[in-house]
Amino acid sequence: MAHLLPFFLWIPFIGFLLSLFEFRKKEFILSTIAIVTTSVHLTGVITFILFWLWKANPTLDIKHIVLYKAGNMEIFIGFYFDKITAVFAFVGSLLTFVVAIFSRSYLHREQGFKRFFSTLLLFFLGYNFIIFSGNFETLFVGWEILGVCSFLLITFYRDRYLPVKNGLKVISIYRLGDIGLMLAMWMSHHLWHENITFLKLTDVQLVTQHIQEHNGYVLFIAWMIVIAAAVKSAQLPFSSWLPRAMEGPTSSSAIFYGSLSVHLGIFILLRTYPYWESITIIKIVVILTGIATSIVTINIAKVQSSVKSQIAYSSIAQIGLMFVEVALGFHIIALIHFTGNAFLRTYQLLVSPSVLSYQIHDMFFNFSPKKQVDKSSFLSRLNNSFYILSVKEWNLDFILYRFLWTPFKWIGKKLGFLNRKLFVFLIIVLYLTGVFCNSFYTNIPYDAFKFFPYIFSLIGLMLIIRSFAERGNAIWAWIFAVTGELFIVTSIVFLNENFGCHQMLIYLSGSAISAIVGFVCLQKINRIDNDIDLNQFHGYVYERPVIAFIFFLSCLGLIGLPITPTFIGVDLLFNHIHKHEEIVMIFIALSFTLIEIAVLRIYARIFLGQHKKPYHVIAYRSS
Repeated sequence: MAHLLPFFLWIPFIGFLLSLFEFRKKEFILSTIAIVTTSVHLTGVITFILFWLWKANPTLDIKHIVLYKAGNMEIFIGFYFDKITAVFAFVGSLLTFVVAIFSRSYLHREQGFKRFFSTLLLFFLGYNFIIFSGNFETLFVGWEILGVCSFLLITFYRDRYLPVKNGLKVISIYRLGDIGLMLAMWMSHHLWHENITFLKLTDVQLVTQHIQEHNGYVLFIAWMIVIAAAVKSAQLPFSSWLPRAMEGPTSSSAIFYGSLSVHLGIFILLRTYPYWESITIIKIVVILTGIATSIVTINIAKVQSSVKSQIAYSSIAQIGLMFVEVALGFHIIALIHFTGNAFLRTYQLLVSPSVLSYQIHDMFFNFSPKKQVDKSSFLSRLNNSFYILSVKEWNLDFILYRFLWTPFKWIGKKLGFLNRKLFVFLIIVLYLTGVFCNSFYTNIPYDAFKFFPYIFSLIGLMLIIRSFAERGNAIWAWIFAVTGELFIVTSIVFLNENFGCHQMLIYLSGSAISAIVGFVCLQKINRIDNDIDLNQFHGYVYERPVIAFIFFLSCLGLIGLPITPTFIGVDLLFNHIHKHEEIVMIFIALSFTLIEIAVLRIYARIFLGQHKKPYHVIAYRSS
């Protein structure tokens, strides 16, 4: 049976390709491709689960494709199937099928009809990568695909200000979860000395011995997994991104942020539970996070004026309870809870436009003010305080912005002295000096040479921060990001003599081409009216949709998403950083966090938003 698992990924992948290359943009054909794809997948899932139950529900595990192998290092795509996969696969397939049918009529004559259905099928592919994954690498492929799809669907109405702005906000917070998962993978590789599978994590004796030998490092991995889960499921303090994500179409809000994507934090906690179930502090943190999130968000939901935001916060509150259920070991209850919440939120979001009109009608004819209460009582003052805090959404947006991104923007502004001449001097002198020293390091004292990885990784981070904070020319922001990434890769070469040229070529084969193509795209846009300033949105996607698409692919290739060999190169980079080299790891993790935000901000500012020329239709500032 295990050899059938890859077909559940091939089905949405083929559907996505058919949708992508349907150039006629016929609504009936595009929607039919999505509906047929999801219906075939749903039929296959139901048939497979029934046969699996008839065979006494064995745990299935298969190594499908080996992407890279050198010594004891092996990067492969593996698949896994158990009761958790069965529940998530059935719910995901059924709800995607329902949303595909609903969207055929809901998005009729919408300008982005093709974009929506292509993105929906890409999302469905990424979702199946996650739930059928047999190891962290396979899960991370789907994790990255879902992040990109989130950005595309939130910015679906790309001529409006708020969808584009909120899309950047969401992808910024998502990136924290991505890095948490990458760090967990990095440390896991060094502790297990292999690409550990989820099947091996169910071996109690093996895991117990492993925890006893590496207690501190295991705690770090568990922390990173919890952070990744909390970000993905919008738990405190990351809860504010979910209602911001509702700027997309109602159908995408239903499938993404009401039912499937937002519950993947629960999935990763369930999948890795054997690894952290014996770590008491982690279980306490998960329980407290879930309880605090439920209490705060249910109060926020009660005072929301937007029905979609109200549903979003209500869903977060329920997911907080699921966190508690998972930590306490009530996994069957958590799966039932997930199923019920996913169906309920999908239904609520799909009917929300109609319900809103009914509610307004009811309030118009049946509204009656509350009776006056004694405002001097302690409980009344406490209630009013909670009300004000809930209206302000507990300042969660401000807290994240103030303590996460403002420091990097401040540093980036201080790096404003790094002008073009100084930048060229820095690159030529420092980089060539470093390469020369690496080539002849046998003649250089070790005490002097050992600082090179730290210097180069710090320079790379500074350049990427400079790109992140750049508000001037987009071409120079792109150059700063590309050069910073080059310094990061070079620091790994200095750090580990086992990182060979062929491994560096695997990384650069995708990122170097993406860097050149992206630079050419920006140059072409700059020739139009000599204005690609990052202080405003330009909306060039209207006049240059092909260049916009190519530049977006360049962004994805540069940051190492699974469309080029750079994705494998990123894994190789992290594997060559030793577990005792924490400072270099911090610099590189921060660099990978900021570079995605920096390049996607360039894409959003240049190609999305309201078009700068008055002969185009200008959307309202807010949706």
